[in-house]
Amino acid sequence: MSVVVSPFAADLAQMAHEAGQLILRHYAGNTIVRTKRDESPVTAADEEAEALIESALAKLAPGVPVIAEEAVAKGRVPKLARTFFLVDPLDGTKEFLKKNGEFTVNIGLIEDGRTVCGVVLAPAKGRTFIGEKGKGAYEVPSRENAALDFAAARPIRARAVPAEGLVALVSRTHRDSKTEDYLAAYKIADFNAAGSSLKFGLLAAGEADLYPRHGPTMEWDTAAGQAVLEAAGGTVTKLDGTPLVYGKAAEGFRNPSFVARGLG
Repeated sequence: MSVVVSPFAADLAQMAHEAGQLILRHYAGNTIVRTKRDESPVTAADEEAEALIESALAKLAPGVPVIAEEAVAKGRVPKLARTFFLVDPLDGTKEFLKKNGEFTVNIGLIEDGRTVCGVVLAPAKGRTFIGEKGKGAYEVPSRENAALDFAAARPIRARAVPAEGLVALVSRTHRDSKTEDYLAAYKIADFNAAGSSLKFGLLAAGEADLYPRHGPTMEWDTAAGQAVLEAAGGTVTKLDGTPLVYGKAAEGFRNPSFVARGLG
């Protein structure tokens, strides 16, 4: 069954796809790596992709603030409004450098602290996940050097917990003892390690069930993925069960620990 992607979501997906194609050109060669003040890596692929997305968003939604990872790292933080975008142009830079394909482009739209639309694109995996509040979630196939085929969009839905137990997602580079302790309380049939916000897409597509995160994340790491997962019927909450919300400028846009779930 095909779905009709709204013009706005299609525009977000298209700009993410163009950023992804740019990133893949860097991925195929060598790129210079620098270290930011927070000790995380940054490359020309991150910066060029962010510039492309910021320019496209300025045309699509003039005047709407854009909170983007590399801009914030340089001290460029626009004044927040009720509506704003959160952008991570290359989530999983470490995975990009390891060349394991588990990196994504993330664009999320926030209204009154909650996610309303998001795109998570995994260019090396050929997968684009889109979620729109009230309209559902869907996946669009994406291929290198080819346009997104919105006619081939298919609806996706988080799944109920299988009888044999949960498939738990864990970070490939940030697994810790708190996560292990948290998962010990559940019947786990299998573990799947994955990098970046790809984990939200896997939950939304019904390919996994649970993703707890106790390590540090930023709002641009999770906003797009949360939009996709919630549109697919899943949830993203803090550990106390309250919603994970956005616009926490006073906290430097840092997230607390959270858990993302399918339908279970």
